[in-house]
Amino acid sequence: MRYQAIDNLLFRSNRKRFIHRLPENATSILFSNDQQPRNGDQLFKFRQNSDLFYLTGIEQEKTILLISPDCPNQKLRETLFIIKTNEKLATWEGHKYTKKEARNISGIENIFWLDDFEASLREALSFTNTVFLNSNEYVKFFNEIPDKNHRFALDFKDKFPLHKIERAAPILTDLRTIKSAEEIKLIQKACDITQKGFERILKYVKPGVHEFEVEAEIDHEFTINRANGHGYAPIIASGKNACVLHYIDNNEVCTDGDLLLMDFGAEYANYTADMSRTIPVRGKFTERQAACYESVLKVFKELRKLYVPGNSPDLINSTAEKLMEAELIKLGLFTDEDVKNQDKENPLFKKYFMHGVAHPIGLDVHDVGSKYAPFAPGMVFTCEPGLYIREENIGIRLENDILITESDPIDLMENIPIEIAEIEQVMNQSK
Repeated sequence: MRYQAIDNLLFRSNRKRFIHRLPENATSILFSNDQQPRNGDQLFKFRQNSDLFYLTGIEQEKTILLISPDCPNQKLRETLFIIKTNEKLATWEGHKYTKKEARNISGIENIFWLDDFEASLREALSFTNTVFLNSNEYVKFFNEIPDKNHRFALDFKDKFPLHKIERAAPILTDLRTIKSAEEIKLIQKACDITQKGFERILKYVKPGVHEFEVEAEIDHEFTINRANGHGYAPIIASGKNACVLHYIDNNEVCTDGDLLLMDFGAEYANYTADMSRTIPVRGKFTERQAACYESVLKVFKELRKLYVPGNSPDLINSTAEKLMEAELIKLGLFTDEDVKNQDKENPLFKKYFMHGVAHPIGLDVHDVGSKYAPFAPGMVFTCEPGLYIREENIGIRLENDILITESDPIDLMENIPIEIAEIEQVMNQSK
């Protein structure tokens, strides 16, 4: 791993809180992510299942966590099963965790090889009433390929039909929603690396560079600062491409007079940042671009004030729509009279502003948590209003990551340039 070692107190604390939520005589089983085929005999780079990482800190594939707090066999109350390495495996694939290494990373005392899992599971289940199995329950995710946790659940029901099965996801979602002090530090580190990437490209962007060259500069900065990489596919969108919300081709030339919308975030220790900025390719905004930019920035600043306990993402999103509608009228895109006569099911602002502005971040860029649940201290959410005028090749989005506290919100990206004057100043320093 590239990142600095994490004190296993984080993972021990996470497991303790998870175990506290389990009923008496319960067992929970969680699996690592699958290694995903790329093509031929190649695999995609492995990325750990977020829930398993949250509870163990283990980055290795083919890992199983067994938790059975009331099992008479104390070795099975908290047990990690890992790959048993050998000389051939080490030669072809490299180092795999030793038991000592897995113990030091996770804080789990009992480390077994994978070969011991079946027998250990059956022993634990003989003292178990309820089994908690895990799954990805993100509401907008529809995976056609069942993962290991899903496949195990189907197999488990066939092998052990008399055990009661419950979902681990609601417990883990509730726990992961509130970030600990250590998690906030890791997210802040990801934000700081993201800042370095943005400041680097402010000095780099000019007419004639390709979007993928901008992406390469970000990649370089992320790598030398120990990031895992990007927390999600980066959006480097110039001109008309900026009006495509999830544009990730990043292959066109940045043209003089166009805007460049960038949405990217470093992933550090599996915790991700999520930032959006929009800059002028030539280093200076036109009068119209500046007016549109200031409208988005005004909405951003107003919304950021609302990230306080008791409010909700749903409230932030509805408020953003009202604020942006007023700005769109000021920009001359439609009138008050047009709004009075609009189709209520298809409001005019939707043409220019069609996405939500607040989602949780953490171990996933769209992290666990409900948009209906009220904000609470320890939550981290994005604030990302945008404006997209296709007919003018103007696409603008501004996004920072906001920590909810007992009082005022903390902007984890407050030091990243966002004002027009500071952006133009940095872009023109070396020109």
